[in-house]
Formats: sequence, structure tokens, C-alpha cells
Amino acid sequence: MLSLHDLHTRLRWPASVVDNRRVTQQPDDPVDNGVSGTVSGNVVQAHTINGGVHMHAPAGRVVTLPHRAGIMPPRAAYFQRRTVVEPGLSGDGQARTSVVSGMGGVGKTQLALDYADALWAAGEVDLLAWITAVTREAIMSGYARLAADLTGAEDDDPEYGSQRLLEWLAGTPTRWLIVLDGLQSPRDLHGLWPPVTPTGRALVTTRRRDAALHGHRRRVVEIGVFAPDEAHCYLRAALAARPQLLDGVEGLAARLGYLPLALAQAGAYMLDRDLACAAYQARLSDRRRSLAALLPDADGLPDEHQATVTATWSLSIEQADRLQPFGLAGPLLAVASLMDPNGIPVEVFTTRAVLELLGAMVSRPITEDDARDGLACLQRLSLLTVGKSSSPRAVRTHALVQRATRESQPADQLSVLVLAVADALVQVWPDVERDAVLGQVLRANVDVLYDVGGEHLWEPGVHEVLWRAGRSLGDSGWIVQADEYFDRLHGAAVERLGPDHPDTLSIRSNVAYWRGEAGDPVATLAAFEALLADELRVLGPDHRETLATRGNIARWLGELGDPHAARAALEDLLAAEIEAFGPHDVFCLTTRGDIAYWQGEAGDPVAALDVFEALLADQLRLLGPDHRDTLTTQGNVAYWRGAAGDPVAAVETFEALLVDQSRVLGPGHRAALTTRSHIAFWLGEAGEPARALDAFEALLADLLRVLGPDHPDTLNVHREVARRRP
Repeated sequence: MLSLHDLHTRLRWPASVVDNRRVTQQPDDPVDNGVSGTVSGNVVQAHTINGGVHMHAPAGRVVTLPHRAGIMPPRAAYFQRRTVVEPGLSGDGQARTSVVSGMGGVGKTQLALDYADALWAAGEVDLLAWITAVTREAIMSGYARLAADLTGAEDDDPEYGSQRLLEWLAGTPTRWLIVLDGLQSPRDLHGLWPPVTPTGRALVTTRRRDAALHGHRRRVVEIGVFAPDEAHCYLRAALAARPQLLDGVEGLAARLGYLPLALAQAGAYMLDRDLACAAYQARLSDRRRSLAALLPDADGLPDEHQATVTATWSLSIEQADRLQPFGLAGPLLAVASLMDPNGIPVEVFTTRAVLELLGAMVSRPITEDDARDGLACLQRLSLLTVGKSSSPRAVRTHALVQRATRESQPADQLSVLVLAVADALVQVWPDVERDAVLGQVLRANVDVLYDVGGEHLWEPGVHEVLWRAGRSLGDSGWIVQADEYFDRLHGAAVERLGPDHPDTLSIRSNVAYWRGEAGDPVATLAAFEALLADELRVLGPDHRETLATRGNIARWLGELGDPHAARAALEDLLAAEIEAFGPHDVFCLTTRGDIAYWQGEAGDPVAALDVFEALLADQLRLLGPDHRDTLTTQGNVAYWRGAAGDPVAAVETFEALLVDQSRVLGPGHRAALTTRSHIAFWLGEAGEPARALDAFEALLADLLRVLGPDHPDTLNVHREVARRRP
């Protein structure tokens, strides 16, 4: 309980004559408070006061409606309306608050501005307030100013003013729209969300994607980059005064990832330098130039931008690093910056290689859960997205975010990052590619890694991830692409390792092999013969690579029409392999199969079948039933049974093989699909053309789904179906 004297002293009211005849500590006693004389300022007459005391300044002028409050940002030049966004902002009749979420630079503020202006122009709101929401203090300050405008009562404490505004909004029949622009943290709006009323609306823009942004009658609207046609329209409008600069506009828009902020700043850069789109794209492709050097300086930023693209994202990274697990978001984004922006398997980030790298970067042990939580922090700041973990393309980010992140890494750190990512991709690469999409995604990630950091993948030799990518291409049936891949790799190997390095010689073997598979046996035989001479000189006659090349020469002799020469060369090779490795070595078993094949091609299918059956028995004993070589020999047994005149036995053996392949390799593996093609073929040879056609048609449907319409295997089966249809 306060005496009047205490209250007067604490509140420091201006002097006045106060007649306080009796003040007592007993609340039930009568109190006679009187005021006489001339009074200047505020006077408080009180008996008992429980709780705090809050005094309002004298009432000010109340604004008349309709009223706009706050400083709205200027409209961007060449603003592009985005029809896919407008329904989300308008709501569904239930949501009264729209939360516009997206990465820095997608144009959230401009979309909010356009929406607010449209409502105001249509007369759908009587009160439009724009409040900068970068901090909780800024929100409360904006609320308090608006409360003073609407009620005439100013509060010294913004918290009281904020509550006064929320009470006013909750009780007024006025149609209002509150825009909270640039929310940095959901907790800044704790207790400050505009109330849900029939006549009120709110719109919040933020880079955040936290679950806390969802709530009663709120709708979160995810904003992405421009659609391609929107980006093209923007650049054409921005450069309309100089049409000669439009050369290459569509390519540049794609290279900038259709990001509105990047397009605006690139447009300003080009106009200031009279630079065409194609020329700007050439500079962008030049890795000697940093992204920051290709953006306007502070004086040249368009539309009153406060920061360049790169600076915008650095603030988001700092925020993400402050979330738990602390300091992990930045290193994880550095890892992601070296891979395909269109999709990275989430398992890459939880490999031993990446966890050890992260631990070294933050100086503490990092677990798989830490890595996943760190990715979630980046998603909360819209720096990347994390989809379903079952998707091979679960993690996606923007290519310019990646570039800005890479360019912020010290040179010595970049090499460490590249090697860790390469190791991680090898660790997630399955020994058997059951999933064609996963193989495609992993190869795409290797392509990006090599493009941005390939110079670090050659010491002391070719990194395993480069071998994996090439073999995956060929094993998946992309023969021409595998040939081209290894040809490019060979050129780089000669430059970095020298022509006689063992890895360079091994790459030459792959080039020759896939060139032959692509249909050029003459060039292939010549390439293997030249390679053998170099391997004999560099590696010696008993090296496995040298012996493998001898086997390839024998094969291509047969492919060029001389099966007898092929068989003779292979028999000499088998003798050398037995002497070097013993009769049960895998090389020896493979050569025995090659001898049997060319024996059959020379016109003796029965003898070939006998050799393959004996070989299969040895492989089952030495390698086991699930070894890839065992499965291959089982397929050869099936084929030569058909070639020896028993197509029914061929079908039965291939069907048994398909069961094993589906179990070991997966039903979508190319080897299993090839076996189905053999089954269909031998059904036709066994006198069942209708079943053969049905089998080919079913196979075609699966090939279209698994490999796509342009895959060579799909095209071959498509032709077979067309040939067999009546």
C-alpha cells in the first residue's frame, strides 16, 4: 500500500497544493483527500492502490479512417505479378493471417507490398499498417505508434502500447490489414500476433520456415523463384531501353536460377556497363571472377536494395548458425555447396566422412542426429529444403547460394571439403545399383563436384568417386555417355598424372572398352593393342591390367569375325593366368567363360554349353550363388541351352535366373531387365509368339518407368514390340 506522499514522490508529479488531511495505513478507514488552490500538471488522488501504477500522457489527436501507417518500401521497377502466389495470400476464407516464407531474394516484400496496395486501392481495408519486424523491439515500437494514432493515448512503454493496439484491433469493426515485414525469429511475435477477427487481416514476410509460424487460422505461403517466363519478362522490361543487351536473355535467366534479386542486380550491373546478357553470362561462367564482383557496388544497387545477393544470404547463415546445434549450419551449407543444387541424398550428410569433417570444423564430436538437425536449421532459414529422406533428391538449394558459400571458403579449406564430399559420395554409393534414379542422382552430384573442385581429386591418383561415376554410366546402359566420360577423364589424367601413370593407363582401357560397346570394334581393337604395348613397358607382362587387356584384345578379335583367333588368344591367356594366380582365381574363371563363348560362336554350341555348365559348378563352389560372375554364367548357360536347340529349357533357366537377380540385384536392375528380354525372345523361339509379345510389352512399360523413353534398352525393346505386333 502506498501513501499519497509516497505516490507523489515516486511519480514526481509537478507541484500543486494538496490538502491531505488524513492518510492512514488501514484500508477500511475513511480517507479525506482534497485538492485546493491552483493546480498545474497531473494530480493523483488515491486511497488504496494494489499492483502497479501506469500513467498515460495527455490524449493526442486520433487519426481519421481510412488511414495508412508506416513507411512502405518503394515498388520495385518492372515488378512481376505471380499468379501462383496470389491465391495463397488471399486466403481460403478461413485463414486471416498469411505468412509469406522464402529464401532471401525471392521478392517476399514486393509481393506483400503489391497485395497491400491492391487491397487499399480496391477499398477493401480502412486501416493499412506497414511495420518493420526485424526485431521484437521494432514490432512493439511500430505497434505503440499505431496505437497512439488510433486511440490518442501515447504510452511511454511500447509493451503497453502494443497491448493497447491488439485490444483495439480485436474489438473494432474497422477493416484492417497489418503487414509485418522481415520477421527474423518467430519468438519475436510471441504474444504479438494480430488477433483473428472477421474484419482483420495480417501478412507476415520472413525467411523462416519454423513450425511456430503455423497457428490458428494462419496460412504459410512458400515463395520460390520466378517461373522462367516471369524471369524472361523481367529482364526484357529491365533492359527494354537498350534492346541490344537482350542477346542471351533466356540463358542468363536460367544461369541466375530465376532469382528475382539476382536478376535485378544483374540487370543494373549490365546497364551500368552496357553489357549484353550473353556477355554477362560469360563473365558469370568465368571462375576467376567472384559472384560479388559481378554485382553492383553499394551505390549502384537498384530499387533501394540494402545489400547484394551474397550479403543477404550471409545474414541468413549467421542466424542459422545461432540455432541448435550451434555453429553447424554454415559447415553443412559448405558441404552442400559442392553438390547438385537439384538434389542431394540426405545420407551424404550423415556419412562418416562428412561427420568427421563437421567435427573438425566445429571442434566437437558430431552425430548423425546433429547433422540432420543442422540441415533443419538451414531449412528454417530457407537456405535449402529437405524433402522426404526416402527421395534421392531430398536436399535442394539454390545454385547462387552454393556459389556464394563456396567463394567464402578459404582455399585450403575448399580442398578439404572437396575430398570429404568425394569420400561421402563413395560411402553412400551402393555396390549394386538397385535404384536407377539414385544412380543418376549420384552421378549428377559427382559432375558438380568435379566441375567446382575437380583439381583436388587427382592426388595421389584418380579419386574412387570418378571411377564410380563412369562405371555407373556404362552399367546403367548409357554406353555412349560412358565412352565420352572416360575420354574426358583421360585428357585430364594425361595433363595431371602423365601418360604412363597406372591410373591413366586404366582410364585408356575404359575408353577403349566403352567405345567398342558403342559400336566401333575396329577402333577398339587398335586402342587395346596400343594400350598393351604401353602396359607391357610400364607395368610388365604379369600385371592384372596387362592380362585384362590381352583378354579384351581376344574379345574384339572375335567381334570382328574371327572367333577361332579369339579362342586361341584366350587359351594362351588362361595359361598365363593360371601360372600367375592359380586355377581358381577370378581372372581364370572369367577367361574360361570367354573361351566357352567363342567356342559356341565358332559353331559348337553344345561344347560351349558343356564348358559353361562346368564353370557354373566351380563358381557356385568358389564364389557362391549370389556373386555377379556366377549370375552371368547362369545366363550364359540359359542362352546356350537355347542356342543348342532347347528354347524351352532356355526359358526355364532364364526364369530361374530372374528370380535370383531380382533377389540379389533388385527387379529394376539392368541385368534383371535384360534377362526378361531374353525370356521374351526364347518364348517366341519356343513357338509362343503371343506370350513373347506380352512379355516384351510388359518389359517396355517397366523400361519406360525405370530407364525412361530415351534409354538405348528402351528403344531396342520398343523396336522389338513394333516388329512383333500383327
